[in-house]
Amino acid sequence: MSQSTEELQHALVEQLMAVIGAPDDEQVAAAADTAVRTLDERLSAEAAA
Repeated sequence: MSQSTEELQHALVEQLMAVIGAPDDEQVAAAADTAVRTLDERLSAEAAA
C-alpha cells in the first residue's frame, strides 16, 4: 500500500526530529535521507502530472 503525500510529509518531519535527537547516528541519517528522497520523488511526480 502506498503512502499518501501527507503521510510522507509527516514521516519526513518525524525523521528530521530523530536526526535532531541523534545527529551522529548513521542509521537515523539514512532513514531521514530515504524519507527526503521518497517525498521528493512523489512531489516531482505530482508536479509533472
